[in-house]
Amino acid sequence: MSSQTEQNAHNDATVGRPRQDALYAVAERQAGYFTTAQAGSAGYSRSLLAHHAKGGAFSRARTGVYRLSRFPASPWEDLFIAWLQAGPDAVVSHDSALALFELSDVLPSEVHFTLPRTSSRRRPHIRMHTSALDPSDVAVREGLPVTSVARTIADVARAGMAGELVGQAIRQSLERGLTSEVLLRARAEASGGRARRLILATLGGTER
Repeated sequence: MSSQTEQNAHNDATVGRPRQDALYAVAERQAGYFTTAQAGSAGYSRSLLAHHAKGGAFSRARTGVYRLSRFPASPWEDLFIAWLQAGPDAVVSHDSALALFELSDVLPSEVHFTLPRTSSRRRPHIRMHTSALDPSDVAVREGLPVTSVARTIADVARAGMAGELVGQAIRQSLERGLTSEVLLRARAEASGGRARRLILATLGGTER
């Protein structure tokens, strides 16, 4: 690193007063990852981020996303990176939510998120869905916001997932206590259409 770059990093550290504890607290909730904006809120400028990345304390995961290099690995790192890129309003949904709840053996080729409004940002391998979400529709799993099990099952059924896979997810979710028949039936009635037919057929209560 040039002496000028080192001087810039030193000046940033002096003026911006980077708060290491604040940055760590944010990253700890996100599998060790953080965005450029989150680092900036903790007093880290872009040049200071580059300085720490070159020194090995941080590693650059994607554009605008960094990781604390020594943070323990997580099996959901790809989801965290995609979520940070998608933005704080994004909620893991559809096939990705089913995988996060470990209710499917199928690994989706895209990471699915639901947002309350259309996102202008398009990113490779990320699928954005636009839909209103009630607070009861959102849970937290492995530190990530995710659609509830009942909402997730209705979403994948409505999106065309094979009926046997939807039925399998329903049965497993009930066996593991992740949701209840009451919640599933309520979601079926609210969703209507194919989601209603598949959910009620699995639970018993309508023709297949």
